[in-house]
Amino acid sequence: MSARENGGSRSSRRGFLAAAGFAAVAGSSLGAGAAPARASDPAAAASQGGQEPFWGRHQGGIATPPQSHTYFAAFDLVTAERGAVVAMLQAWTAAAARMAKGLPIEAFEETEIAYAAETGTVTTSDDEPAPVKVAAADSGEAEGLPAARLSLTFGFGAGIFIKDGKDRYGLAARRPAALVDLPRFVGDQLVEAHSGGDLSVQACADDPQVAFHAVRQLARLAGDRVQLRWAQTGFLPPVPAKHTPRNLMGFKDGTNNPPVTDPAAMDKFVWVGGEGPDWMRGGSYLVARRIRIALEHWDRTKLAFQEQTVGRHKHSGAPLGGKDEFEPLDLTAADKDGNPVIAENAHVRLAAAASHGGAQILRRGYSYNDGASFTAERWPPWRQGMEYDAGLFFLCYQRDPRTGFIKIFEPMAKLDMMNQFVTHVGGGIFACPGGVARGEYIGERLFAGA
Repeated sequence: MSARENGGSRSSRRGFLAAAGFAAVAGSSLGAGAAPARASDPAAAASQGGQEPFWGRHQGGIATPPQSHTYFAAFDLVTAERGAVVAMLQAWTAAAARMAKGLPIEAFEETEIAYAAETGTVTTSDDEPAPVKVAAADSGEAEGLPAARLSLTFGFGAGIFIKDGKDRYGLAARRPAALVDLPRFVGDQLVEAHSGGDLSVQACADDPQVAFHAVRQLARLAGDRVQLRWAQTGFLPPVPAKHTPRNLMGFKDGTNNPPVTDPAAMDKFVWVGGEGPDWMRGGSYLVARRIRIALEHWDRTKLAFQEQTVGRHKHSGAPLGGKDEFEPLDLTAADKDGNPVIAENAHVRLAAAASHGGAQILRRGYSYNDGASFTAERWPPWRQGMEYDAGLFFLCYQRDPRTGFIKIFEPMAKLDMMNQFVTHVGGGIFACPGGVARGEYIGERLFAGA
């Protein structure tokens, strides 16, 4: 009788080999040559019982209706062993599937470890994703909490392909052309402690403890394979359905996003298609930017100037001269003196698709508040001292950052009236592969094809 036959009903608990002590097994052909993700699009599936689907053609957390909290983390890989990275990604996939269901991370029993090592199989259950081997069971701070619509979105930075001139994992030739290094934009004051990273994990949930718990478990599973490079929390106010949340400047943020319910728009602007490598199809490119806002300066500014800066009415969110938030921007409208109603350097004009040949990105921004720190303002009156360390954690997804964020933001960095209040102080760019089918691990097509 084979080990699989002897396993009987326990096969649902056989899973991805995980971090501790399994480098040798992980270096095998586990899952090599698997087909692309086959499950249905998770964004099209209705959330059930506070759960967002993990498996699917696209990763969750991109087209997913925004949750109220995020915990974003960027990691540097410190292991030189390709097999160790694969083992970690297998463990992360199994753990993410469990946590998306509100289940804790569990440890293998010794018999299950031996079974998995003997068979070299990767199996999961629809109802109970496979447990993973860790030094200890789940850390427990989310015990008793619901899944809270947790989604986990994984990305690969340039450093997984080549770093310090070294092709550490044999992946250099697999780096997508669209995964470019972001240019240094006018006004950037990027801080190394808040920038870059080989891997990104975006955890979003309607409970901040659930989001942090998820990243904490992944870091624990990774062990000494990674180092945490930087992390950022974010929050959104609760708003009724079909309403747009406000940022810390008091304005509605995200009005002109491409509609996530329109497959044609998502394919055009967000999802990577046949132009990308096979492992990126159905995925998207993430640009993250930590944008500090000089709230003290903003709060001393008159409402009329705030509205001129943004190009919208603060209360309604309507374009200047309009009444409804979702009215199309009329960039040709002029006042009685012939001056444009929406100023030439107003934020919404410079961000509008019409100003960039139709280019759009899917914005998924969160406010952040990290207390207070010493700062020197960029614009008059150039105050220096302790100020709010708060602003916008700007996340955007696109089919190609060269025709998305970079194309849109380069002129904004030079001309936007908003620049006197905001400073980009951190962030990164990451390739977020397509979704995962049951039996696969995140990034499998990247590693299997190299």
